[in-house]
Amino acid sequence: MSIVHSDEFGQFQQDSATPHTSRVATKWLQEHSSDFRHFHCPPKSPDMNIIEPIWVALQCAAQKRSPPLVTPMDLRTALQDSWCEKPPGYLQTLVDTMPRRVASLLCACVGFKRY
Repeated sequence: MSIVHSDEFGQFQQDSATPHTSRVATKWLQEHSSDFRHFHCPPKSPDMNIIEPIWVALQCAAQKRSPPLVTPMDLRTALQDSWCEKPPGYLQTLVDTMPRRVASLLCACVGFKRY
């Protein structure tokens, strides 16, 4: 984790999605728990999941493609192209918004927020 965080600890976000709670995933998390900090967030909480804005951005870019995407390979190529077009600081910007997202969610206590 030292390549991700200077303090050598990563942050694992657990949203209790079915794949994250499988026996294999649970065992792996237990075996590697000393390698990262564990952050639990409510299930089905897209405003707390950093991958959601990435999926939305890629989906929008794919839908705007011309000609329209027809095959799975067209979709794969469009998603890869869209990902490569993201500016270098794109992911860091999303990471930097997490403290504000957490604070907003804690203040609101319910519902989704747009960022």
